[in-house]
Amino acid sequence: MSFRFSATVQSRGFEVSLALGPAETVAVLGANGAGKSTLLAVIAGLLRPDSGQADVDGKVLFDLGEAAAGGIWTAPHRRGTALLAQEPLLFPHLSALDNVAFGPRSAGLSRPASREAARHWLREVDAESLASRRPARLSGGQAQRIAIARSLAANPEILLLDEPMAALDVHAAPLLRRLLKRVLAGRRAIIVTHDVLDALMLADRIIVLDNGGIAEEGPTKEVLRKPRSPFAARLAGLNLLTGTLSGDGITSGDGLHLAGHLEDGGQAGDDGIAVFPPSAVSVFPTAAHGSPRNTLPVTITDLEPHGDQVRVRAGGLSADITPAASADLGLAPGMTVYFVIKATAVSIYPA
Repeated sequence: MSFRFSATVQSRGFEVSLALGPAETVAVLGANGAGKSTLLAVIAGLLRPDSGQADVDGKVLFDLGEAAAGGIWTAPHRRGTALLAQEPLLFPHLSALDNVAFGPRSAGLSRPASREAARHWLREVDAESLASRRPARLSGGQAQRIAIARSLAANPEILLLDEPMAALDVHAAPLLRRLLKRVLAGRRAIIVTHDVLDALMLADRIIVLDNGGIAEEGPTKEVLRKPRSPFAARLAGLNLLTGTLSGDGITSGDGLHLAGHLEDGGQAGDDGIAVFPPSAVSVFPTAAHGSPRNTLPVTITDLEPHGDQVRVRAGGLSADITPAASADLGLAPGMTVYFVIKATAVSIYPA
């Protein structure tokens, strides 16, 4: 059995179709406004689309025709979904135990049975010692653990996570990520995130949204190794250049040729993608260095610290150089320089 979803929200330019296996975790990524929150809201029943249908293991969540009126629309509390937001949103007047017991109690379990289920899930998230505390006495990481236990105690058929680590500090986030890796194993879930670590650690598959549609999708490692969208390339820490396959490389729309290693076949004239790390890019004040085919004139937009290097952003690409090299070149935003790209570090494949 599986989860199937298709929906259109015209006012937001949203049109997405996807499917999940019975024990699959999918990471949904994309820039702000790409449609990530809309996706979760429609699945959870908080936003009614103009048209579409969704079912999980044969149970219909909604089935709407082209017209907004009529159709099947299952109420949020009857969908078998649980939405974990960035903020824990715990009931302030209830203890951690009773917060977690809320779902089983609402489903009809007796008070003792619902509390026993709550204790089980508090143990699962390593928070049994917090059972008697109210939310005001919990740290951010502790509160989010209680929120995860509350979501799981409802025994959802689909767990929806909306950037669950976003509000946590640098110490709490890694702990919660490890916890999620354990409790999500064998469970159907969709996690919206901006963090590549979430995708690497938690997801079987990545879906990248852009302008309300799916820009690319595939197994996590494959998407990060061979990205096909600028957003996925940034997540993978790679530069991405699109163009036409030609000879030993790729030719961009403005006629610049980039030589590299061709992968996965492809014919001359096909649309292609070239990716390469910022470390493979050298910066020069003139075009007199290296092969002219791998020399790109660019205008610097930003200079940023990046570890012990300086990241030079220019022409939609990035180069990592030493602070000493940046000082010697006198780099500054607005300055025109030449990026010289090492051909052996460039991977080229069909788009």
